[in-house]
Order: sequence, then C-alpha cells, then structure tokens
Amino acid sequence: MGEATREKRAYGMKRIVDVSFDEALTRTREALKGEGFGVLTEIDMKEKFQEKLGKGFRNYVILGACNPNLAFEALGKDIDIGLLLPCNVVVYETEGQTAVAVIDAEKAMSVTGSTEVEPIAKQVNEKLSRALNAI
Repeated sequence: MGEATREKRAYGMKRIVDVSFDEALTRTREALKGEGFGVLTEIDMKEKFQEKLGKGFRNYVILGACNPNLAFEALGKDIDIGLLLPCNVVVYETEGQTAVAVIDAEKAMSVTGSTEVEPIAKQVNEKLSRALNAI
C-alpha cells in the first residue's frame, strides 16, 4: 500500500490512501468486519445523483456500519439512540487518491447528554479508529 495520511475532523476521522476507489471500498468493508461491524446500508451517491438529478459526481459511497453488540448495549441504555445509528463511514475519490472517513461516535452521541452511553461511544471510536488504520 502507498503512503496514507490521517486527519482528525471536528466530527470524524479521515484517512487518505493511495489506492483505487474500488480497492479502498473493499478494504474498508473488510476492516469494518474485522472490528465486528456489519454494513447495514450502502448508498452510492454518484449513482443516486445521476439517477435523481441527472448530474455527475465523483465516486462517493456512504456505508452504514453497525456493531450489533455495542448497538444492543447502547439501545439498552437509551432506546432513542437509534436516531444516531448506524455509524456512517464514507469512501470517496479525491485528487487521484481515495479518502475514507468515519464518524466520531463520541461527538455524535454526546448530543444525548447521557453519561451511560459515553463508554459505549468510546468503544465504537476505538474500533472505528483501528478499522481506519487497517485500510
């Protein structure tokens, strides 16, 4: 694998990898699986923009990732936390490279004000961070 850069965003973590979009998408799915996440939803924004608007767009896929054990635990603490699930992961082309970004679950779940979900969100972030590093 070529060089990769990583950056922390206000609402997530992003890694730029020097592999094709398709390769990054495959590696992302595998890395998520390795951390116990399943991909529940997949939205191809390029395809949807073409279909719905007749407009072209770069390769851009949103994956809705869920770790069932942690989701079950979080829903047991706050039944409405489902409004914040699943965790979004995006893979997109950028300047000849591919970006992979993951949500910051701690920031997202902080809007609940629940201290009971904080440790769960921290576990999610640790798993998402490891998955991002594995791509």
